[in-house]
Amino acid sequence: MKKMFGMGLLTAATFALGATTEEEIAKLQKQIDRLKVKVGKVNAQSSNDNIKWGVDFRTAIDSINYDMADGSSAGKNDLMSMRLWLNMAYAPDSHNVFKGQLSMNKAFGGNFDKRGYLQSMYTFDWIGNEALGDNTLKVRQAYWLYLGDRAFGLDMPWTFSIGRRPSTNGFLANLREDDPAQSPLGHIINVEFDGLSSKLDLSNVTGIPGMSFKICMGQGSTNATPMFASNGAPQYSNDDTINEDIRLAGFIFEPYNDGQIISKITWFRAYDLPDLDLTATGVPTGSFSSVGNMDGAALSVLIDGITEDGYFSDVKVFGSFAWSKSRPNGSGIDVGGVNNPGMMGSTDSKTGTSYWFGTQLPVTEDGKFGVEYNHGSQYWRPFDYAEDTMIGSKLAARGDAWEVYFTYQLTDALSAQARYTRIDYDYTGSNGFFGNSSGNAMKIADVKAAAANGNAQAQQLLPTIVESADDFRFYIRYRF
Repeated sequence: MKKMFGMGLLTAATFALGATTEEEIAKLQKQIDRLKVKVGKVNAQSSNDNIKWGVDFRTAIDSINYDMADGSSAGKNDLMSMRLWLNMAYAPDSHNVFKGQLSMNKAFGGNFDKRGYLQSMYTFDWIGNEALGDNTLKVRQAYWLYLGDRAFGLDMPWTFSIGRRPSTNGFLANLREDDPAQSPLGHIINVEFDGLSSKLDLSNVTGIPGMSFKICMGQGSTNATPMFASNGAPQYSNDDTINEDIRLAGFIFEPYNDGQIISKITWFRAYDLPDLDLTATGVPTGSFSSVGNMDGAALSVLIDGITEDGYFSDVKVFGSFAWSKSRPNGSGIDVGGVNNPGMMGSTDSKTGTSYWFGTQLPVTEDGKFGVEYNHGSQYWRPFDYAEDTMIGSKLAARGDAWEVYFTYQLTDALSAQARYTRIDYDYTGSNGFFGNSSGNAMKIADVKAAAANGNAQAQQLLPTIVESADDFRFYIRYRF
């Protein structure tokens, strides 16, 4: 009887303790739930108050060589450089985004400031972060992006953006750079620019995958005087002694994009384009002159996966055709008083064309091999001064260019690339500006023939004309 009574007390005590424990657990769970809500609010507030940062740091060595038209050569076998990008992003809500990028790009042991004639380019801002400079941080990108849901009351998502736009490393040009494609078509525009864009997503209203239309406007230079101008002009007023403002307007149309087949079309017109004046021997004089306008267009198609599965599902192939058309001012007088008629060696409007093909093949699970070829005609003139090639833009070549590269992902954060670029020029001025001086499209064979026949001016020009160029690059890149 005593044993049964003891067991009853133990059972009663266990039930009582169990009830108490369950009540306590329930109270604790309520407190935990309240804390979760508070922590969530704190985390959300903290995220909205802080820019998210990313680091992209590349160290490279280039071996470059130039073969000149007079038979001489120039180059450097061990050009070492480092490029730092600090990426910024901030989204206070689902409709507004800020993106920015700070940049440093310099040679090892080098501090290339703006000396000589480059000082006259203070109004230009096309390659400030692409050319090797010094160890200061500069703004490469800074823009605000609005994401809308319904344009004109239709099921048509839209965007609007303004600032220092992501206008380099665009579609197709991004493949060798191992980066996502930026806004422009890399075949014809690869240059830093300040401007705006607005895009309509037409896929829902048309039923065509990825169809969209974007308008783009920008400004590539200003003739506003700086504060305390040396000529005594009122600050930020027009300076009539230098070029007009350089402006550009155009559109990008995607007729079809299902993620596997991606097609893009662009057209633009650029106004009041400059030329760097040279002496008879090809030496820069330090002055610029506005020489005319330029139209440009391109059609680019990428097939990202030839088959649905298997090896060829990861193979990329692309083709692109681009066109440019000069619109010279005619006979004009530049700031130095020198008659400067026409553009690229002609007072008439001239058309240039270029075609570009390439493929990217998976070699290993973490490696990609790429091959590219492009050809440009005599009067071909793109805006690709910021292309990431030490010997000048391959896509600007008035002639032929070949490129091969191998990119390998070493770890989640580290990658390496070996790349070889070869450019053979048929005409002069491929990396010049738009006029008859630095951009003159003379046939190199004709200049050499004239020099051989005793033409003194041709003989003076030969040492300044690049006939072919090579660039072998190896880099290690950290991104996270």
